[in-house]
Amino acid sequence: MASARVSTWRLVAYSLAAIPLAMAALPIYVNVPKFYADVIGVSLSAIGGLLLAARVFDAVQDPLLGYWSDRARDSRFGRFVWVLTGAPLLAAAMLGLFNPPTLSPNAMLWWLVSMLVVVYTAFSMLQISYQAYGAEISDDPIERTRIVSFREGFGLIGVFVAAALPQVLTSTFGAREGYALFAMIFIPFVLILVGITVWLSPPRKTRASVERQGAWANMVLPLKNKSFKWLLWVFVFNGIAASIPATLVLFFIEDVIKAPAQSGLFLIAYFAAGAAGMPLWIWLSARLGKARAWLIGMLVSIVAFVWAFMLGAGDVLAFGVICVMSGLGLGADLALPPSMLADVIDEDESAGLGRNEGAYFGLWNLVTKMNLALAAGIALPVLAALGYVPQGANSDASLTYLAATYALLPCVLKAVAALVLVFSPLMRRRSSDHFGRATRLI
Repeated sequence: MASARVSTWRLVAYSLAAIPLAMAALPIYVNVPKFYADVIGVSLSAIGGLLLAARVFDAVQDPLLGYWSDRARDSRFGRFVWVLTGAPLLAAAMLGLFNPPTLSPNAMLWWLVSMLVVVYTAFSMLQISYQAYGAEISDDPIERTRIVSFREGFGLIGVFVAAALPQVLTSTFGAREGYALFAMIFIPFVLILVGITVWLSPPRKTRASVERQGAWANMVLPLKNKSFKWLLWVFVFNGIAASIPATLVLFFIEDVIKAPAQSGLFLIAYFAAGAAGMPLWIWLSARLGKARAWLIGMLVSIVAFVWAFMLGAGDVLAFGVICVMSGLGLGADLALPPSMLADVIDEDESAGLGRNEGAYFGLWNLVTKMNLALAAGIALPVLAALGYVPQGANSDASLTYLAATYALLPCVLKAVAALVLVFSPLMRRRSSDHFGRATRLI
């Protein structure tokens, strides 16, 4: 039997914590490489190697954090024990990451990797338990899409802030001071908004796992679920396709488009289009099924984004249009995969295995971060080896390599993800029990 409709106010309270999470995620994955290359003076190849190492560590720890989240579920504060622990740790680590002391080159490398490890750990503590709790709010498949859309929509508010605020602060106070101020402003955001979520949207008691399992058994349990393995493969290819542009976008805007002053506007246009498109994907998923709607979103992204390879200096308007059109496809990536994951978790409960949301989201986040690790650890050193130098005197060939890596490679990978999805059993899933039911976000 489907769960009752979740009240809008409860969803708002739950979704507030997504704002600081997104405020942290964008700078961590987009701004850190450029900040440490341009402002601090760390070499691009060193940054790529350190990011790869730190992100691999971060990814590997996620299943264990998911296991601990499941263990905490039946405690007084439930999964939010980890949320309350992670919030102040993330606030302090962000300040250390974007306000580094003056150190020797070798010491700065150790500082960077240390801060990355602490930031990633705190972020994961927050994110895994927060996402797992979201999957427990409702048992209804369409309500889950609505919950995820609320969360990702509020997360986009954080993205807008993270896209615009550093640019405003750095243009006003200088790059080093501007990023330090951003980290200081982030501290009250994360502490206050996470506190409101815990206070006004407390976790409810849920069905625990049928039996207590060891850490390893819990961490690998999702891999016994056939539907989850198919979904994970699609997510791998689609995630790498999204991670490469996220890593290279600021370099592409500055050295190919030659419009660094508009970088914040491009990011805002992209994510605003993603937010605007989410109601469409909710509506479409209720009628065609989530997998079919996601497939359409992938195709929209490919058709729109491939044209970025053709752009050059001064093509500001054309790149803005590409940001908007590919951003519409982003809405499907944000709203549908986590909702599909929550549906897949139901199969364990139907098989008498209970619910282990933390284990699933731990592996899910492991894959997300491995995607980002591969994007940074491979793309940046390869571009450096091919002669690309940020803000340097680059040849036409090196800029072509940058454009191809930024625009063409992600489209190829997303096409592979679409093919895997087409041939997966996920395409046979429909929202048939809810077909024709009115679907609205608020």
